[in-house]
Amino acid sequence: MVDLFLTHEAQGSWSCHPLLMLEERRDMSSNETTPPRTKLMDPVIANPPTHYIGIGASAGGLEAIQAFFSHMPANSGAAFIVVQHLSPDYKSLMVELLSKQTNMEVTRITDGMPVEANTVYLIPPKKNVKIFHGRLILTDQTHNNIGINLPIDIFFVSLAEDQGRKAVGIILSGAGSDGTRGVKSIKEKGGMVMVQEEATAKFDSMPKSAIATNLPDFILPPDEMPSQLLAFVKHPYATRELMTDKLAEKGTGLTRIFALLRENSSIDFTFYKPSTVMRRIERRMTINQYEDLDDYVHFLEANPREQTVLFRELLIGVTSFFRDADAYQILQESIIPELVKNNTGKQIRVWASACSSGEEAYSLAILFMEAMQKSEAAVDIKIFATDVDQDAIFRASQGAYPESIVADVPAPLLNKYFMHKGDNYHIIRQVREMVVFAQHNIIKDPPFTNINFVSCRNMLIYFQPVLQQKVLEGFNFSLATDGILFLGSSETPGEMDSFFNTLHAKWKIYRSKGIRKVASANRPLSQYEPKHWVGGRAGGRLETTTTGRYLEEERILSRFVQTISGNYLPFAVVVNDNLQLVQVLGDTLDYMRIPFGSPITDISKMVADDLYIPVST
Repeated sequence: MVDLFLTHEAQGSWSCHPLLMLEERRDMSSNETTPPRTKLMDPVIANPPTHYIGIGASAGGLEAIQAFFSHMPANSGAAFIVVQHLSPDYKSLMVELLSKQTNMEVTRITDGMPVEANTVYLIPPKKNVKIFHGRLILTDQTHNNIGINLPIDIFFVSLAEDQGRKAVGIILSGAGSDGTRGVKSIKEKGGMVMVQEEATAKFDSMPKSAIATNLPDFILPPDEMPSQLLAFVKHPYATRELMTDKLAEKGTGLTRIFALLRENSSIDFTFYKPSTVMRRIERRMTINQYEDLDDYVHFLEANPREQTVLFRELLIGVTSFFRDADAYQILQESIIPELVKNNTGKQIRVWASACSSGEEAYSLAILFMEAMQKSEAAVDIKIFATDVDQDAIFRASQGAYPESIVADVPAPLLNKYFMHKGDNYHIIRQVREMVVFAQHNIIKDPPFTNINFVSCRNMLIYFQPVLQQKVLEGFNFSLATDGILFLGSSETPGEMDSFFNTLHAKWKIYRSKGIRKVASANRPLSQYEPKHWVGGRAGGRLETTTTGRYLEEERILSRFVQTISGNYLPFAVVVNDNLQLVQVLGDTLDYMRIPFGSPITDISKMVADDLYIPVST
């Protein structure tokens, strides 16, 4: 039997803007707009599937595909789209081969073909495939200038965008890392991911790369995947749209989950958006085949591994290099060069919060290095990259990423700032030394100070307004006057809008006005903290409790600090009995500094050397 898969592609070329190369990258972008069709298509699909199963395979994948379909029932109600690294020089025999392994119809994809249930679709040679409103769209394969085409990533990203929670991605045997980027997209949109067990793969690079993301829901041999897949697609939470309301009624069960997660991770998910939290709990219940929340809570309490998995799912740690390329173009062309120019001979302090696996922090480091080289300015750049997930911080500090990043990093920057070793690209030492990674809980840990640039992208959208407000107050506290705030494309400063000037409305780039909001950045959430969720809706009412004594003390302290600041004192700090910083008024530049590493609140370790003895004694 002949295996007709390729692991390496022909050399190609790109020539465009060194950061964006938007036209050339368009075919690999999750934000691509499908080109208009010359012929209008019937929007009605006769037999739509319940789920859309994308299967990616490369070298050694033929045996895995056959093993999978020989055990997959023909009446699951799902559709299967198989994306392979096919040789362009040979006629594929996959239609004939797979037809012997399954009673489902097996067909080769044609442009505009509707996806229907209980059917297997195979990609033709020399083509990439995407899905748009349930129809398969073919495009000619294109290669970047290092000769790599990523058909699995291309399809998985479009599948995530088009089908969301109905998307399932399966990674089988193959060399390289194609599919890793797509796996992240599927999980971000609420889909499910299965990966072939490394020991059973003829070539394990693709499975290994996907597993390294910590995102797969199942890691199994191909012949064991169908039974788990069938259980998943038939589960009530996978087939009914209104189960979230039913889940929301279980207020006590949700409280127990939140308490358990806080006990083991020190993270309180109470003020995350209910719809987001419930969807991810539903997913874990579906994966583990539980229909009742109380039963799942008992399972969670007895299973530390499931606690870790749920914790990571709730954190939603999905990112990429130069995410939203147009936004990064604005940073590269105007925002960052201006910062470098205005701070020649000084230190620029950058805070990349919620950095996850580090791609965004390194993206900023690369742009700052590019700006320094072009201006020949002598600037000391320090980037503090923080995340609440210690495992993510560890991975980020390694600076090693799969080959699939070629879809996100333009070739000139890839060649300049990365080294290709084995199946990974490694950030060069000069860039890594610009970034300090540290675990930091943005909700309860003190913010950094004297920051020139804060990046916090696609995190606030998962918070309720009260938590968004607290985080934004912390950023305002951190930023120096004229400092830059860079948010996700769906995020805004909200009620903090008056504290910032808008530099770019579409890509959410703001400049701090330097207005300090008193008694806010370090205010605990305990005065708002709900005892439990009540009501039968995803946006159910929160029962809250307040501490009158605490609020009264806060009001008195706030009025006192406002009275003595400004007109009476150019700079003031308030500390508690343990010399821990409570409030700061005025410019700290001449009085305090923030040591490298994890944030601290001990003022004796932050003040200038001349002030250490009087402050400490």
